[in-house]
Amino acid sequence: MAKIEESVLGQTQELLKSNNKTKRELVIGIPKETVFQEKRIALTPLSVALLVEYGHRVIIESGAGDCSNFLDHHYSEQGAQIVYDSTQVYNADIVIKIAGPTVEEVRMMRNKQILMSSQQPSLLEKEVLQALMKKQITALSYEYLQDEGGHLTVVRAMSEIVGATSILIAAEYLSNIFDGKGLMLGGITGVPPTEIVIIGAGTVGEFAARTAIALGAEVKVFDSSVYRLRRLQNNIGSRVYTSVIQPLILNKAIKSCDVVIGALRAKNGRSACLISEETVSEMKPNSVIIDVSIDQGGCFETSEITSHDKPVFRKYDVIHYCVPNIASRVARTATYALTNIFTPILLQIGECGSFSSLIWSHAGIRNAVYLYQGSLTNKDIADRFNIAYKDLSLMIVANQ
Repeated sequence: MAKIEESVLGQTQELLKSNNKTKRELVIGIPKETVFQEKRIALTPLSVALLVEYGHRVIIESGAGDCSNFLDHHYSEQGAQIVYDSTQVYNADIVIKIAGPTVEEVRMMRNKQILMSSQQPSLLEKEVLQALMKKQITALSYEYLQDEGGHLTVVRAMSEIVGATSILIAAEYLSNIFDGKGLMLGGITGVPPTEIVIIGAGTVGEFAARTAIALGAEVKVFDSSVYRLRRLQNNIGSRVYTSVIQPLILNKAIKSCDVVIGALRAKNGRSACLISEETVSEMKPNSVIIDVSIDQGGCFETSEITSHDKPVFRKYDVIHYCVPNIASRVARTATYALTNIFTPILLQIGECGSFSSLIWSHAGIRNAVYLYQGSLTNKDIADRFNIAYKDLSLMIVANQ
């Protein structure tokens, strides 16, 4: 044993680095996002440096990181190849992006590529799915990606950001700057604290409650699950008002509060619309509604999708903030959170020698694959479009 250790210590640094090189060189393409107001990018410059160190090539479309304040020269200095033609990016072995692909983007892809992107079944267009299947693409959806503990790792990371950010947004619109009530979110000595109602005790609700409590607000959390409410209380480590969703109690709390955060998430399809227009009409003037669930239809009957350019509207003198992609408001933080998840996966693909070997050995990554060499493997998408799907595990065994 001592001889082995001695021989390793005697190797030069260059030789040790060469021994750490990947079994397979990957060409990774990162295109510029074309979806409206998507400001995040999948990898930071330091992540690119790590991938290049392990022998991979990274091709980035010029301007892809601008909205996250990562400029072209930041990437090129770490070994990335900056290109100005989108088709060069889509010619890579692996295309990694944030938003799901458009039909035009799929047309630029070559056969049997690997695609890593967000892809909610409810937002997927059949034309895009058919184009991916025709090109025999193997595609992974972030919404289904699980970590070692079985948690939806990307969903949780973005939910943590959205939960904390939603309270900071509420603080802005309570102030005089945006013609709000002129309240400071929280409270000071001798002044009653701001009242905040959070609907949903998932990750968004938990981090919204954490932030609101830290600022000194009075928080009430409603959810249909006693288990989630108990988990939230245990995770926060302080007593907070919790209640199962009972219409009379919930409506009474909403009518008297200053801020309502709608953070209910549906596993598939549309979120439950719990708050009627009548209840919203009886809220206090200049109260604030943050509908985090708007990408699944929204929790409030009065909700309408807004954008980062025009994030709010007033109805019944209540301020509504209904931007679907809140994480893009803090794109740099969101990018750091995403790159922590994606970089190890890309390194593992190289270490395993192929994507098929990786998904065979990692159940959490296998769970995220909705297309395997053009075959549909996701039940939710299959049910939506009434298309037959195949069991991915059986397909991998057959190809071994």
